[in-house]
Amino acid sequence: MRSDLVFEAMARVSSRFLLTKLVSKTTRKLHKPNTRIQDTTNAVLARFSRANPIAGLRSIPQLTAVPLRRAS
Repeated sequence: MRSDLVFEAMARVSSRFLLTKLVSKTTRKLHKPNTRIQDTTNAVLARFSRANPIAGLRSIPQLTAVPLRRAS
């Protein structure tokens, strides 16, 4: 069942919102025409339960705020 796949994938991803974002993006990339989207989503969740999906992500550098001068 999909709920089992979700709980197994949650062991690798800390936030359920992050898991939803990752699953939706990966499902769009891996989906093949003439197949059910549900099957693709289940396959993605199965992959996430076996491997850490966050390990391959590049870290986003933090931008620093630059103070602006006030107009006189």
